[in-house]
Amino acid sequence: METVKFFFSLFIVGFATEQGGLSADVIKKAFNATEEEFLRLVKRSLPVRPQIASVGSCCLVGAISNDVLYVANLGDSRAVLGRKASGDKENTVVAERLSTDHNVGVEEVRKEVEELHPDDSHIVVYTRGVWRIKGIIQVSRSIGDVYLKKPEFYRDPIFQQFGNPVPLKRPVITAEPSILIRKLKPQDQFLIFASDGLWEQLSDEAAVNIVFKNPRAGIAKRLVRAALQEVAKKREMRYSDIKKIEKGIRRHFHDDITVIVIYLDKHQGSSRNKRTKQNAMGCTVAPVDIYSFNADGGDEDLLQTIT
Repeated sequence: METVKFFFSLFIVGFATEQGGLSADVIKKAFNATEEEFLRLVKRSLPVRPQIASVGSCCLVGAISNDVLYVANLGDSRAVLGRKASGDKENTVVAERLSTDHNVGVEEVRKEVEELHPDDSHIVVYTRGVWRIKGIIQVSRSIGDVYLKKPEFYRDPIFQQFGNPVPLKRPVITAEPSILIRKLKPQDQFLIFASDGLWEQLSDEAAVNIVFKNPRAGIAKRLVRAALQEVAKKREMRYSDIKKIEKGIRRHFHDDITVIVIYLDKHQGSSRNKRTKQNAMGCTVAPVDIYSFNADGGDEDLLQTIT
């Protein structure tokens, strides 16, 4: 959701500047401020767009400051690190999951939600082939979805005209992010940030191996293609047939798939830089450190997106 991305990018840079750098506290404040700003947008828009009260978004954030990686998320988009294996397996790569899937399809998350609502035996129900909170939503954390967080919205006559109200004693989902902080290591090779549409089709290990074994050019598109090939196989269809299906109808076959791959090497050295420019079309390399005040380097250290 473009609105969420816009709000969050403003808030995280602002709070990091105020507090002299990035931290878990800065990230939490940015998430909270984004949620509050979206809530204000919902209140303003409700009379003319009552359905906005049921609009929500997962949120996945990655940032690097002083060679420390911060990953924060709400929902079931996922960040996975590819790092070189040690010992006798130096030519292989290991997948390390960096985010938490806030999806009640995961037993641990389902139990967490049930423990928060001991007086509601139907807080999580199995319907339409998956576990859902109140039979509606799979994720337990998000930006937005205010009708599942604020009782005043489901009670609002305007919203009740739009859809069936959900009686709430308390919020059934939250906007509290999970945050991982990790020192970057020399063996860390790349990061994959992707929506659940990719991870429903590919395991962490499969995705990491695809990135590791293939050229950088168009690597995110290669991951999307691999996921769609899995969809086609499950449906006993050809990949070309899946591609022909209109976007609105395609949602019945697979969830949306968004992928970003970031390589963590900085490509120092002129001859190596030259090779990088030739082979990095369609990928993102050398993430910029915009949060620490002593970040080294000039233009070569900027976040570089080549399309």
